[in-house]
Amino acid sequence: MKIAITGKGGTGKTTLSALLGYSFSSDGKKVFLIDADPDGNLGLSLGFSSEELSKVTPISEMKELIHERTEYKETGFFKLNPKVDDVPEKFSLKKNGLSLLILGTMRKGGAGCFCPENAFLKSLLSHLLVANEEIVILDMPAGIEHLGRGTAGSVDCMLVVVEPTLKSIQTAERAYKLATDIKLEKIVFVGNKITSEKDLKFIEQNSQIVRKLIGYVSYSQEIVLAEQKKTPVYETAKQSLKEISALKEKIGTATI
Repeated sequence: MKIAITGKGGTGKTTLSALLGYSFSSDGKKVFLIDADPDGNLGLSLGFSSEELSKVTPISEMKELIHERTEYKETGFFKLNPKVDDVPEKFSLKKNGLSLLILGTMRKGGAGCFCPENAFLKSLLSHLLVANEEIVILDMPAGIEHLGRGTAGSVDCMLVVVEPTLKSIQTAERAYKLATDIKLEKIVFVGNKITSEKDLKFIEQNSQIVRKLIGYVSYSQEIVLAEQKKTPVYETAKQSLKEISALKEKIGTATI
């Protein structure tokens, strides 16, 4: 199963990515997590130390590797389908049955903007989403630049995380529109940091799109504690793990 997770910065999508990944891993499945958020800290949520992560170069910044694989020339020519099948295993971090690949930033530009870095990252994502038989969870920014029509068909579900604020709801609506534009077939919404029924009603009353939540994860002080102690979130936030595990069953059956 391939799941893309997005939402406004600060909504907790990275925390939910870590919890969901661990939940699948607890079922005995191989799980590959991809940190595609330029401001991402998925590694910390998974329990990797700051020292371990400081030694990691995001894939998008591996210029020598990218130029070698794309056969980049100073004239501007490069391969659009470089060899990438060995990259996930070679450059991923591993902990507790989980594999983490830090992707880095996808360059933005006009409709015709393309470069060796983007070609390499798109080929790598395509390999992970199409050829990889593991559970793949993609933690990405709300702009969903990492997905395109070529890879959208390989994503089984896009999970949009929304908290009970107008800004979060508006970002979720934009993500929904972008996802439908590239023909993503299944888009679901999950509430996060929910403290009461009032929070759920607030989301329901402020959007005709986002109101269709498949479920929610409650606000948890345990998650804050995990970040303070620099421990894996799934070891501390037991109630949140239970809630995300229940949601996991709905992800496969929910409809838009």
